[in-house]
Amino acid sequence: MLIVVYILAGIFIAFMGMQYLMILRSKKNKGKKVDQVGGKLGKVMSMGGKAMVYFYSPSCRACKYQTPVIDRLISDGFKIQKVDISRDMATARKFGVMATPTTVVLQGNEIVEFLVGAKPEDKLRKFLN
Repeated sequence: MLIVVYILAGIFIAFMGMQYLMILRSKKNKGKKVDQVGGKLGKVMSMGGKAMVYFYSPSCRACKYQTPVIDRLISDGFKIQKVDISRDMATARKFGVMATPTTVVLQGNEIVEFLVGAKPEDKLRKFLN
């Protein structure tokens, strides 16, 4: 019985360690310049100013909670581009996205903030103002 507890504790610690490592690696993207992005997102980035890119996947559970928040912000007039990574993995790679949901705040083509996981609406609004 004790061995099962140790195994479960080991799995839990490994999982949490991987999550922490992923967040640390994502933070390294701050300050990174992203070039050669096409389509509507590329046009938004070339206009300069502050914008947000929301990377999601239809199969992601956390995205099911985050996407309605993003949709509300879009309807309020904020410049947010949604990228479905199951359809556009190349763009996700350019930004260094390793998990969904990921929200990236841009100033022109430079990453100002890199947020991994679902975030509350008020925190996202703070980054957009």
